[in-house]
Amino acid sequence: MSDPISADVAIIGAGPVGLFAVFECGMLKLSTVLIDALAEVGGQCAALYPEKPIYDIPAHPAIEAAILIENLERQIEPFTTPRLLGRIVTGIAGSAGDFTITTDHGDAIHAKTIIIAAGAGAFGPNRPPLDGLATFEATGAVQYYVKKREAFRNKRVVIAGGGDSAVDWAIALKDVAASVAVVHRRPKFRAAPEMADQLAQAAQRGEIDLVIPYQLHALHGTAGTLQTVEVADLDGKTRHLDADILLPFFGLAMDLGPIATWGLDLTHHHIAVTPSTLETSTRGIFAIGDVATYPGKLKLILQGFAEAAMAAHAIHPIVYPDTALHFEYSTSKGVPGS
Repeated sequence: MSDPISADVAIIGAGPVGLFAVFECGMLKLSTVLIDALAEVGGQCAALYPEKPIYDIPAHPAIEAAILIENLERQIEPFTTPRLLGRIVTGIAGSAGDFTITTDHGDAIHAKTIIIAAGAGAFGPNRPPLDGLATFEATGAVQYYVKKREAFRNKRVVIAGGGDSAVDWAIALKDVAASVAVVHRRPKFRAAPEMADQLAQAAQRGEIDLVIPYQLHALHGTAGTLQTVEVADLDGKTRHLDADILLPFFGLAMDLGPIATWGLDLTHHHIAVTPSTLETSTRGIFAIGDVATYPGKLKLILQGFAEAAMAAHAIHPIVYPDTALHFEYSTSKGVPGS
């Protein structure tokens, strides 16, 4: 049990959006503390796909997730922010201006406001309903995340899914793997148009095999060693795809965990917020990033970054009720300590 920590803002979630919230709060002279259930900062970017290229970060045509986290870490260096990692928030008590947050490690954090940047909450993959799946998972023949591209060098890879992860990794692995096949139940992909175009072009060049319209049907191999992935079309016609590794990208199952018991208004396992401030139904508690929802919400990191700035500005009058906030651009005011 650590000594009590006091801060203007307690940020629950140390993924990219939570890290940027440290910067935005710091620019407004709001002290912060970071709390995260994982043992390191970075959220899904660090834990699940550090080498995944991200294409929609402004000024970065492509940037690996781990590098993005490193850059965000450098950006918040001027601000002294305690980090309570490997801790789950078990309770929140009090009201705006005087919250007490407790964790499973016995920590007590006193904060005037709270920002929840918990991403997908407690996340896990949506698994395909295939016989013998656990056996292939145990040997690594079926994987749900890509941490190192080199692990797939000269492997025959089958990717299942039609979203951003399936498309992005097909493109990223095509020059590393011995072969890449993408299984999807319809011709249209739910990915960024530019990346979908790149996938189509790679398929035309013979660099990627588009197996459409098919769905996963069965796995074949011995003692957890994958040999083929059987797929079936809507008429029941099947094909066998040679494979060493299957990557099913069917999204993450979201579980808010203890957040669901904090008395906040929820909409489909997300926290409902006021779009202009990102404040939840509880005064003084804000939510940003993937965990927050409102009409027109886009689940993009860049939108989460903007939400971090908006929440910080909405928090300022709560922390400093008698001080007017005179907005200045960072180009004119600089960064404290720089």
